[in-house]
Amino acid sequence: MDELKGQMCMFCGKKELVLMQDELDIPYFGKVLVFSMNCGNCSFSKSDVESMSIKDPCRITFEIQSKKDLDVRVVKSSTASVKIPGLKIDVRPGPASNGYVSNIEGLLNRFKRVIEQRRDSSDDETERKNAKNLLKRLWKVECGDVPLTIVIEDPTGNSGIISEKAKVERMKGKK
Repeated sequence: MDELKGQMCMFCGKKELVLMQDELDIPYFGKVLVFSMNCGNCSFSKSDVESMSIKDPCRITFEIQSKKDLDVRVVKSSTASVKIPGLKIDVRPGPASNGYVSNIEGLLNRFKRVIEQRRDSSDDETERKNAKNLLKRLWKVECGDVPLTIVIEDPTGNSGIISEKAKVERMKGKK
């Protein structure tokens, strides 16, 4: 892993930004570069994952059917959107979007944290109730009681769900 400390943070201006780069070889996916920036002063954080080979824009669909599926590896680039149609949730890429290498459980936990924040901070009773229902549904998925489909769309093709069960389709359009 290459690491460069003491860089100037573009947000707070302090020289506490750490730049990191690492090359990973992910089975059945290939070699990727993982980049990250983290500021020790203002907590700014940005990360991304980029395939070392040229890939086509893609849509990856995966159905969680059991607890075992929570262990399936996920590679998500900062350009990818993640959708969970059964929960009517989607996250589209933007300037704050991060790339990461995780598993299905980690991906669900990212959604869960956002829903918990909504549940805990909303003044709207209906919104709090909806958040509680979503969390209950996610808990049932994690227990293996309820199936759930995840869709990742990536115009750069730098994302993947590493499983024979994952359905990969080429998306129209160019990178």
